Amino acid sequence: MQRENTGRDAMTRAERARPGSRRWRRATTAVLGVAMCLAIAPLGHAVDDAPREAPKADKPSPDPAATWTSRDAAAYWTADRMAAAAPAEGDAPAEPTAPEAGRGTAAPSAAPATRSATRSAARSAARSDATARHFGGIPSVGVLFSVDGDTKAHHCTASVVHSPHGNLILTAGHCNPGTRAAFVPQYRSGEATQPYGVWAIKDTFAYPGRGTTGDAADLDFAFATVAPDEDGRPLEEMTGGNTLTATPGYTNDVTVVGYPNVRHDPEDRAVRCATRTSRLSGTHELRMECGGFYGGTSGSPWLTDFDEEKGTGRVIGLIGGLNGGGPKGPDSDRISYSPYFGAKVLDLYNRASQA
Repeated sequence: MQRENTGRDAMTRAERARPGSRRWRRATTAVLGVAMCLAIAPLGHAVDDAPREAPKADKPSPDPAATWTSRDAAAYWTADRMAAAAPAEGDAPAEPTAPEAGRGTAAPSAAPATRSATRSAARSAARSDATARHFGGIPSVGVLFSVDGDTKAHHCTASVVHSPHGNLILTAGHCNPGTRAAFVPQYRSGEATQPYGVWAIKDTFAYPGRGTTGDAADLDFAFATVAPDEDGRPLEEMTGGNTLTATPGYTNDVTVVGYPNVRHDPEDRAVRCATRTSRLSGTHELRMECGGFYGGTSGSPWLTDFDEEKGTGRVIGLIGGLNGGGPKGPDSDRISYSPYFGAKVLDLYNRASQA
């Protein structure tokens, strides 16, 4: 969820991002842009952007003929440019905005989510004491950003998934980086050089019928391929990758890693939380309780069997789905949703991994 306005995306540190400061400062390179068409629905836990035409079911988006390399991405997204895109340092973080009400079903015959169920989830979240903690991040998880939309913040969180070509990332279906889109693994705000570089996003794969309400919320996931680095090395070779796994059930112990945007979290650092999932009442989606997952965290992977040493695990879900990934209200950062990973996500993965 970029958790759009709910709060999972934004940036705030134009001053800090100047040379010697802290903000989007990363690698080096520039050139043409490529439109990443992950059609969005206005939502709450994710991105701030206008809806775009969804990719066709039989082909990825953008056009594979477009030229946008990781060298271009690194050259374009310099530390100064990232810094210039951020709001002034004196700007106060915005309060999270409420996501739209909605619902999703990951399997047939699910009862529609009700307002009372959403309110109940919000109350439950408010009672939870679990809160995500800041940490240095892991190589297999990073941020998405681009020229289009809200360039004042990283749009969403994404994670590297193991694939035959080692070039695949996973995020929420409602995330929409736009042109000159890039993925920054283990993003470090304010650093002149990113630890794992800046990688150009090429093609994206998502279901045209995805959304953040109704049955469409069960399809709120997407894959994207990234270009190799200047030396021809694939992303996964540098960062490692998580193993895409069908959701084994509603109750799972997971580690969730994401990047709230600076508008909601002035530290502008990665956060993580170890928690247990359960079923979101009235749907076939998952829910988890842990504070601190504001706008910018849409797409954050839910990892089981997380290996602290390798920094990878099995990804069985991500922040997204109903309302873009969470309930309404002032405590919306404390509870998050995920589509149930089944045949649909595995089929989409198979298609994307062949690209």
